[in-house]
Amino acid sequence: MTIITTRDGTEIFYKDLGPRDAQPIMFHHGWPLSGDDWDGQVMFFLDQGYRVIAHDRRGHGRSSQGSTGHDMDTYVADVVELTDALDLKNAIHIGHSTGGGEVARYVAQAKPGRVAKAVLISAVAPLMVRTAANPGGTPIEVFDGVRLQTATNRPQFYLDFTLPFYGYNRDGADVKQGVRQNWWRQGMMGGIKAHYDGIAAFSETDFTEDLKKIAVPTLILHGEDDQVVPFADSAAMSATLVPGAVLKSYPGYPHGMPTTHAEPINADLLSFIRG
Repeated sequence: MTIITTRDGTEIFYKDLGPRDAQPIMFHHGWPLSGDDWDGQVMFFLDQGYRVIAHDRRGHGRSSQGSTGHDMDTYVADVVELTDALDLKNAIHIGHSTGGGEVARYVAQAKPGRVAKAVLISAVAPLMVRTAANPGGTPIEVFDGVRLQTATNRPQFYLDFTLPFYGYNRDGADVKQGVRQNWWRQGMMGGIKAHYDGIAAFSETDFTEDLKKIAVPTLILHGEDDQVVPFADSAAMSATLVPGAVLKSYPGYPHGMPTTHAEPINADLLSFIRG
């Protein structure tokens, strides 16, 4: 296993695949998953000759399930330690959902030369929860419900959550049970305390100032039928905050579109990276 131990003793699992002298692409997963959620992208970009890194966030997947540090600032501090340990330079950072927020905050403060480009996919930025300053956000009661279900009914809740996540609750959807089971597997590998605390991290963290500070080419991808992170209050707003950002939306695509629509998403990612 490939692991780094952070300053507070947390073990962070990661995959580091492909040629070490190739340009690195680092993938940041969503809640409550693991680096395995990027399998379709990992194999695609390995075939294109890139070095590919995918880590399991603390409390998720194969990383430590400690009781502390399940907040966005600590998530990003872990990424800093990992990228420093691997000495990643000129890297492309791609984040999905919660991982998109993680990418936004990391890239905004990254050391010069570390980051070449950034991609936010179905990202939680700039802010999910409804506030006076964010009236289009999701009511806090929705996230309180997610907390309650995570704490008391996690196995069934996670299985049920795959339906809106992949748009499998839509008429005519091509429901793949293996995809649902793989999501459930990844989720149940992680720690319940980490997942519970992580709900606040992805829903209540305001990334507005991070987005404004991003100074590298940035691509924002989002499905217009995202039932988890609604497009209008996320990608559409983020694109106005990141200087020079390119926004692409996909009619009918769900939150989990890197899995359900891997072929077009991978092609768009490759075009942006090579462009």
